[in-house]
Amino acid sequence: MNTTRRTVVPAGTGWAVTLRRGDRIRVIDVEGGQVGDVFAFVADDPAEHLSASHTRTATSRLFPAVGEHFVTNQRRPILAFVEDTSPGIHDMLIAACDAERYRGYGLTGHPSCADNLRKALETLQIELSEVPQPVNIFMNIPVGNGGALAWLPAATKPGDAVVFEAALDCAVVVSACPMDLNGINGQKPTQLAIETAAPAAGPSGGGIV
Repeated sequence: MNTTRRTVVPAGTGWAVTLRRGDRIRVIDVEGGQVGDVFAFVADDPAEHLSASHTRTATSRLFPAVGEHFVTNQRRPILAFVEDTSPGIHDMLIAACDAERYRGYGLTGHPSCADNLRKALETLQIELSEVPQPVNIFMNIPVGNGGALAWLPAATKPGDAVVFEAALDCAVVVSACPMDLNGINGQKPTQLAIETAAPAAGPSGGGIV
């Protein structure tokens, strides 16, 4: 890896980046306890996107292990799960929060991961017909007896991070989840940091490992 770019995603907002095959992206929980919604779309056909359900089928896991891939709704690998320095608790069951979710709490105009996704993709001139299931990094939703779900605070500490590598040319969006009405962000959403790096030209490259 050689060229590294660092971006801060303020609490409750989203950010988009285009990656070429082999590029890497690190998502860092700067202050700890913050969930990030991650989405990925194939560059030349955004209708093909990272699919949580297809990934669960491919890996036979609720969430891939390091060394495995997230796949698209066409069953092609799109992101490799390269590194995880967090406690390893993540989620692919819960939908992105949206305006209707917050209206259920009696709120209007509340930021949401669905709106963050759409706004971030606008910067890349990509429009969506529907919001895919996100990869909810650092999200702590254990499945209990009988299939009951619990909404627990993210277990991450400051500086915990995950690294993905693009298996296809793609657009990736990261939303620093704005949910402040249940415990997943400890009732206080905070920022995430993003580092991206291209593959090194030679065998001695640096950057994200």
